[in-house]
Amino acid sequence: MTSNHTTSRPIGIFDSGIGGLTVAKALVAHLPKENIIYFGDTAHMPYGDKSTAAIQAYAVKIAQMLLQQECKLILIACYSATAAAYELVKEYIGNRAIVVNVVDPVVHLLKGNYAAKRIGLIGTRQTVNSNIFKRKVDSLKLDINLSAYSTNLLASAIEEFGNHLVIDSLLDVYLAHPSLQEIDALILACTHYPIIKERILLHYQQSQQKTIDIIDSSDIVAQTVKMQLDENLLLNDQGTSNKHFYVSDYTDSFARNAKLFFGETIHLEHYPLWD
Repeated sequence: MTSNHTTSRPIGIFDSGIGGLTVAKALVAHLPKENIIYFGDTAHMPYGDKSTAAIQAYAVKIAQMLLQQECKLILIACYSATAAAYELVKEYIGNRAIVVNVVDPVVHLLKGNYAAKRIGLIGTRQTVNSNIFKRKVDSLKLDINLSAYSTNLLASAIEEFGNHLVIDSLLDVYLAHPSLQEIDALILACTHYPIIKERILLHYQQSQQKTIDIIDSSDIVAQTVKMQLDENLLLNDQGTSNKHFYVSDYTDSFARNAKLFFGETIHLEHYPLWD
């Protein structure tokens, strides 16, 4: 890290929409003194059905904006963006900020706790087709049997309806897939999915008469961010957290969910990426 990165500089977080708010909320809980800048690329939501090239273009543009805001750490709070653009964003940012993704902390958790277990994974088409988890988990050589399945409509449904019972119909179809049966744990490989975590848990309890581990990356990633800041002597332990929220296109659902997540009215600033 360069010497001009001070502890009071903000943490930048970006996602395609409201999903990254699950991570932002966990960050605020673990790091209550840190300043937060959140960017929701609502104009291009969802990322899961976009091309790799398109996601890379969005991600670099957002990273550029967060660097202009003098962020000391940039968190890619989106599995699709991590799969498509993490290496590119990291190369673009260089030593100007720390870059954290949402995949590696989960893989680290699997390494320490799930050797020789059967793990299911649900995520967008982009995340699943990238095989990013499969490659990383197989490289651990711990006999972890990982089965990934694309649940591509879920993120859009959550963006539209939130944690509404209409989601149960989608879960009944998606979670009935053979690859997601008889598993020990399920990775929620989309930051939207923790919003419906209890519905997913209940589905397995009712359909299989068993409780499985639901691996929600939010707290795991927040702990990783705290560790990275601590190691780089960048933890902010003074003052109170300032939170700024930017969106590339204003949506009522984002404003509503941001207020729900943080228990306060959130001012959204419109920041069109391509103007």
